Amino acid sequence: MPRIPLTLIATFLYLWAGGQTRTDTLLEKLIRQHASAALKHTLQYPDSFRYQLMYTQIDRDKHNRPHFRHYYFNVDRNTYFNPASMVKMPIAALALERLHELHKRGLDMNTPMLTDSAYPGQAKVYSDSTAQNGLPSVAHYVKKIFLVSDNNAYNRLYEFVGMRSIHEKLWARGYKDIRIVRRFMPLDEDGNRHTNPVRFVNKGKQVFAQSADYCNLPFDFSKQILIGKAHMNRVDSLIHTPLDFTKHNNFPIEDIQHMLQTLLFPESVPKEQRFKLSREDYRFLYHYMSAKPRESDYPKYDTIQYFDSFTKFFMFKADQGKIPPYIRVFNKTGWAFGFLTDAAYIVDFKNNVEFMLTGTVYVNRDGILNDDRYEYETEGYPFFKEIGNIIYQYELERKRTYAPDLEKFAAVR
Repeated sequence: MPRIPLTLIATFLYLWAGGQTRTDTLLEKLIRQHASAALKHTLQYPDSFRYQLMYTQIDRDKHNRPHFRHYYFNVDRNTYFNPASMVKMPIAALALERLHELHKRGLDMNTPMLTDSAYPGQAKVYSDSTAQNGLPSVAHYVKKIFLVSDNNAYNRLYEFVGMRSIHEKLWARGYKDIRIVRRFMPLDEDGNRHTNPVRFVNKGKQVFAQSADYCNLPFDFSKQILIGKAHMNRVDSLIHTPLDFTKHNNFPIEDIQHMLQTLLFPESVPKEQRFKLSREDYRFLYHYMSAKPRESDYPKYDTIQYFDSFTKFFMFKADQGKIPPYIRVFNKTGWAFGFLTDAAYIVDFKNNVEFMLTGTVYVNRDGILNDDRYEYETEGYPFFKEIGNIIYQYELERKRTYAPDLEKFAAVR
């Protein structure tokens, strides 16, 4: 009987693990030993801060193949957190994948994509002033998703891929608990199930047209999720009941981390779990997953508002400073309703260090949701900075049998 690689065993255990809280002594001890008083306070109240952390060590063999060892701290896939913009990562990958599946001559990530409307609340989009040619495209939307976490870019790609396809493809890859059922627009459940007609054109000629669609897939909303003590409604009235997240998006920490690993190291997971992307797709993704806003000409961003670490929570965002040129962070973040989440592959090319960190924390002292009064700056971003630096310092000192060859990721800078 052939031996099954340990990385594959870990992958399957990880994807289909039960819903109990998981904590590894190494990670918990490492963080507690080096935690400041502020971080110790956060760690003392897991029910209030709802934090979850995953740390992945990466060791290369003599052939430079990566092997992964995952460590958990207070991770429980049954403890809900709002993933916010984290759902944009799978949508970006699925949009690039769909282009290949369509097999249309003249259709690629740069083909102008025009969005029509066919249902109340839908948006028409025929131009994009931030693109060099003034036209929207899948490539331009993916850029904006990773550079600044653009909501409209996500909405358009959600509509292109379609709610049914999103779930059928992700469920087939083992992400049974993922739920992406909302755009970042004022739409109700029915409105989110309806997606727009989309056209791709090349020099005025239509290359492909996709009709409006409706998804009737059933979702399990049996577990009620109520958070907070009060919330603001859409007309800014205070409602003295918790906010109901039962029908919101869902993306457990383990699945986020596994998807990041799948995108960055596709050869490390079974073939049926990989996205069907080309080498060009991966190179494009890696560049924009790690790029800083100032490195983009189209779109061009105000670097005061969109500073280097605008979407880099671990290690950097708390200081709003520049990221050292020898460090690259390949990641996706999300922030909403007091929840902050980051999934990152951090590479130090100078010291030959690489590791993955995924985490979430909830910072909302007054217990009121949707009031835009959260402790992101005072508690949330410092949490990610300190956790990131603790792991980074540990990685700088951790012995490796073989130094990694990181050229694959250095080449996309």
